[in-house]
Amino acid sequence: MGLPFRDLVTPEELPWESLAGKSIAVDAYNAVYQFLATIRQRDGQPFSDPEGRTTSHLMGVLGRTTSLLGQGVLPAWVFDGKPPDLKAGTLRERFLAKERAESQWKDALAAGDLETARRKAAQTSRYTRSMAEETKELLEALGVPAIQAPSEGEAQAAQMAANGVVWASASEDYDSLLFHAPRLVRGLAARMPKGKAPAAQIIDRPRLLEQLGINDDELLMIGLLVGTDFSDGVRGYGPKKALKLVREHLGWEATLARAGLDPAEVEPVAELFRHPETVPVSEVLQRPIDREGVHRILVDRHSFSPERVDGALARAKRKASAPVVATTEVGHQTMLDSFGGDPA
Repeated sequence: MGLPFRDLVTPEELPWESLAGKSIAVDAYNAVYQFLATIRQRDGQPFSDPEGRTTSHLMGVLGRTTSLLGQGVLPAWVFDGKPPDLKAGTLRERFLAKERAESQWKDALAAGDLETARRKAAQTSRYTRSMAEETKELLEALGVPAIQAPSEGEAQAAQMAANGVVWASASEDYDSLLFHAPRLVRGLAARMPKGKAPAAQIIDRPRLLEQLGINDDELLMIGLLVGTDFSDGVRGYGPKKALKLVREHLGWEATLARAGLDPAEVEPVAELFRHPETVPVSEVLQRPIDREGVHRILVDRHSFSPERVDGALARAKRKASAPVVATTEVGHQTMLDSFGGDPA
């Protein structure tokens, strides 16, 4: 779900090549779910190999990782661990939403409404443990870090950025700002129109706080008022109303009480953002690409086109002198043919 901070934040757009020489901790599940949602056939089916195994996530990770490497950007992919108990309600809601979307997808297919079918199918994406392990295997072969977080990958990525291990964290969710990411990159997994070079959207947290006229605690209070993945928030409070309240600078307890929140009841959520469960990471390093390993995973196991895979690997070695469009403009069988494999 993520925080609805769109009305409060104005990201700065930067071409990816301007980030050459920098490292970014990527919220892997957040990005991969976008690949699974957007890299699909016209009827909404995900791309798959001849055995019927989904390959959309592998296509997305290969395309975007090699494009970033080609720009001189090192992505360190961070994977979710065990979700906090406070997230149980959110996870249940997501499960039920997927079931509803799957039923609506089938109804749209039966009615011949491919546009609705594809839109609803994007909401049914599932990323299994075996798919995640194979993604890590591919990243290892590509020579980039794959880090296992003990809990929320987004929190781990944000803490790595806050500790200076990486320059920024990447996620579509604004929750990263509550986890103290100094810089948040958005748009990493977005589909790009043909002929348009991808651009990074950067949110500088200290600058954002200055622009809003608030401090760390007040940003966290806005999250508690509007609701997070770990709490419901207060009915009637959107981002703008919450910002107006915290700008009165009443202090932690008085602000929450004014909105009808018991500070003691929300303290576990506040503590989760202030001190998330993470593991220490001292550095992220790029290693040489294992071409044979990449081919073993994608070509031998999933019938990707060898030429397409080699083209992606060649892109990873380019100098960061010109924009490179990642191969995420898919959704038609011609793209699947170029990678190899047949629809499920």
